[in-house]
Amino acid sequence: MKLSERSSLGAVAAAVAGALRTQGISAVLTGGACAALYSEGAYHSRDLDFIVVGSVTRAAMNFAMASVGFTPKRDRYVHPRARFYVEFPRGPLAIGGEYRIRPVAHTISHGRILMLSATDSCRDRLAAFYHWDDRRSLTVAAWIVVRNRVNLNTLRRWSAAEGATTGFEEFLAEMRRVRRRMAPR
Repeated sequence: MKLSERSSLGAVAAAVAGALRTQGISAVLTGGACAALYSEGAYHSRDLDFIVVGSVTRAAMNFAMASVGFTPKRDRYVHPRARFYVEFPRGPLAIGGEYRIRPVAHTISHGRILMLSATDSCRDRLAAFYHWDDRRSLTVAAWIVVRNRVNLNTLRRWSAAEGATTGFEEFLAEMRRVRRRMAPR
């Protein structure tokens, strides 16, 4: 796939995921890009964070990324035309104190992406809210829930384990506010 300045976040994610998969590199899309896809564009991200599962050499990573036009620049990969950049934060794949993450293969019009589930993407945004008081992440978590099937019991149990029962109640209130705003008038 040839990327351009008009390539969507989903198109870039699918191209990168495909290039990594072709080289035998297992990587999971996380963070803001994952949240942007689940929020159906309500949230925007300029970077794509992939967590590599297993070990990979820098040379193999550079080769895979070059196959879709990305070159390394400091701590990220940039493309001469695409408006998004790619980062590979250090693993392991975790959300808060939870390390038993089961990524899902998500198929979009541009291809298949290994990424966090909608529930885990919501937990990822809630972790930013719980631990750094990131109010924007609270709203993004609510957007994810109202647009996807998310297991609220899993969110409740995980929030309690993170010591954030009060934060979870605030999340439920934000979710109700978002639903009201989205309701047809």
